[in-house]
Amino acid sequence: MDREQEIMVPVDLPILPLKETVVFPYLIVPLIVASKKGVKLIDDVLTKEEKVIGLFTLKDPQVEDPSPDDIYAYGCAATILKMLRFPDGSLRVLVQGIARIKIEDYIQSEPYYKARIRVVEDKVDRDDMETEALMRNVLGLFQKLVSLAPYLPDDIQPVAMNINDPSKLADFIASNVNIDVEKKIDLLGTSNVKKRLKKLIPILNREIGIFELSEKIKNSVRSELDKDQREFFLREQLKAIQKELGIKDERLVEVEEFKEKIAKAKMPEEVEKIALKEVERLSVIPVQAAEYTVVRTYLDWLVSLPWAVETRDNLDLQSARSVLEADHYDLEEVKERILEYLAVRKLKKGDVKGPILCFLGPPGVGKTSLGRSIARALGRRFVRFSLGGVKDEAEIRGHRRTYVGALPGRIIQEIRRAGTKNPVFMLDEIDKVGIDFRGDPASALLEVLDPEQNFSFMDHYLDVPFDLSKVMFITTANRVDTIPPALRDRMEIIELPGYTYEEKLQIAKKFLVPRQLKENGLSKRMVKFEDSALMKIAREYTMEAGVRNLEREIASVIRKVAVKVAEGNSKAKRWVITPLRVRRLLGPPKYHREVLEKRREVGVAVGLAWTPTGGEILLVEATRMRGKKGLTLTGQLGDIMQESATAALSYIRSNAKRLKLDEGFFEHCDLHIHVPAGAIPKDGPSAGVTIATALVSVLTGIPVRHDVAMTGEITLRGKVLPVGGIREKVLAAKRAGVRKVVIPYENKGDLERIPEINKKGLEFIFAKRVWDVFEAALVEVP
Repeated sequence: MDREQEIMVPVDLPILPLKETVVFPYLIVPLIVASKKGVKLIDDVLTKEEKVIGLFTLKDPQVEDPSPDDIYAYGCAATILKMLRFPDGSLRVLVQGIARIKIEDYIQSEPYYKARIRVVEDKVDRDDMETEALMRNVLGLFQKLVSLAPYLPDDIQPVAMNINDPSKLADFIASNVNIDVEKKIDLLGTSNVKKRLKKLIPILNREIGIFELSEKIKNSVRSELDKDQREFFLREQLKAIQKELGIKDERLVEVEEFKEKIAKAKMPEEVEKIALKEVERLSVIPVQAAEYTVVRTYLDWLVSLPWAVETRDNLDLQSARSVLEADHYDLEEVKERILEYLAVRKLKKGDVKGPILCFLGPPGVGKTSLGRSIARALGRRFVRFSLGGVKDEAEIRGHRRTYVGALPGRIIQEIRRAGTKNPVFMLDEIDKVGIDFRGDPASALLEVLDPEQNFSFMDHYLDVPFDLSKVMFITTANRVDTIPPALRDRMEIIELPGYTYEEKLQIAKKFLVPRQLKENGLSKRMVKFEDSALMKIAREYTMEAGVRNLEREIASVIRKVAVKVAEGNSKAKRWVITPLRVRRLLGPPKYHREVLEKRREVGVAVGLAWTPTGGEILLVEATRMRGKKGLTLTGQLGDIMQESATAALSYIRSNAKRLKLDEGFFEHCDLHIHVPAGAIPKDGPSAGVTIATALVSVLTGIPVRHDVAMTGEITLRGKVLPVGGIREKVLAAKRAGVRKVVIPYENKGDLERIPEINKKGLEFIFAKRVWDVFEAALVEVP
């Protein structure tokens, strides 16, 4: 028998904890023992005859003073073969494993651990064919790993091949392969040799796979380097051949072309210097280098921008006026502003900074199409960039060239697309610019839309100034309150209010019907719309300030007629669209507008409201019930509107005596204020006078005139403050058939901006105090 098999393993063994080392049976391993407890343990064991110790691995190698829980349960009993003491007190020990063991219980902790152990016997059937097959498989994998792994010496292979015992073979391989400590402990604790061999197979396969992949990567890199070197030599040979044959290098040709383009572009002197410097860089950078493409793309952008290309403005005012009139109905303020700009250009005969206009109005009133008409009237190119939802500042200013795939911002891109330095540039939906972690695009627009700065606009990608002062910037917005104040200050805001029904009728007759007839393959001779039919479509099938939906409904009618004509079922040579036919083609009306009451009622006042789709009338209802100081507000009223109702009630309570009311009336009643329609949110201070009038009416029993509409903010002292949206509110009053309109006195100037045709048939009352409103709206003044 072998010596290690003759050594008996005591039941009680001193325990030496090891860091990141697992000792297997029958293998000789050198150890370094530096701890005081370890040195004491070795010294004590060497005094004994058998010199056997238990070697167990720590779970965490960082632990200096381990507890029993820090030590793995499975380990190896080993005998000390040789010991060497160093001057620093540490020991070099050579040990040989003799048996697998498991700790049953710790019986001593000082001066070192001592435990009662159990020897784990191997379970193996040497005559089993499966065991033999597993041995050969493991040995074959280990041989392959030795050929790949640099940390395994070649002379280890014959040692493994001479091991016939399956348990010893498994332990030998597990001890020499670089695997995790946990996996080694798992193999050490597996007494069934067949299972131990099976666990080794995936471990060896994984190690082989890692080294094969590493070798593949290494070979790939080497082949790439060889390929690059080969290409370099071939390229140098090609240069020599081209030189002998008198053929120019393609790169040198490209460099010469860039120099010619730079000369033709007529760049500013500062920009030209930078461009030429980049061309020099391009001439020395290898074509295969990534920087070559970056520089080439940058030069492409520089030479393709219209540095000196400028279209000549059409300064014929009559021609410009006729173009604007042909494209758009009304909008006199906008048309006059464009003609003013042309007049100044004509008289000054020099550089005039392009105006920065902001068209503010509800959807569908023609803001975007007006920009195209302005470009046509001026004889300029037109470009458009929608800012709706833009959250990245780089969309405006571009990316730095250090980024992969960097490009200039949309401003420079659209200027290049226009091909001139003075196009009409429309920035659509400027009120819908977003902001997030990528920056604030609205702040980036400050330089673009400032005539004092945009002559030297600096795009991050170009990194050279570009003159935007000759560009006519036009922005559009539906709301002004969402535009940042600094940006709003740089723009000249021109309001485009909603259209009246009469204006919609004229727009439909002049523009919408002819356009839809042409788009749907019909002619004026085949289809004719009566005015009453167009008015019915506008009133009952659309609810908007603009004409976008009106055009859709007209198109729907024309398409239905086109179906009849195409089928050949119609005998009529000409279709006349009447209100009755509109009803048959479009179905029942889609919208029912708030209508005035036909008689005077107590507690119901008519207010005027502004909405994003135009003006509307607002019926404010108030009622009184038995109760005690309860105020109920319904109709989805916002905070400001609720505060207006509270202020109106407070004013009435403080002036109860003047209104001939019991001063303690609120102690014995509840008040309820409701604003239909209940499903639509409403807010704003302009309903203050309307709420006050409805409350006074219900408390005094005096009816409110049904043909009087009002708007204005109320204070606790009874003053009527100015409000916005007067034009839209007046148009709403006219549409509803109101005869008298009460507005704040300070809004008197707003009426001057409303065309006379829109004020015709209306009587205006200007209120300074709420008593002026009561006198106009109530049947009698209390």
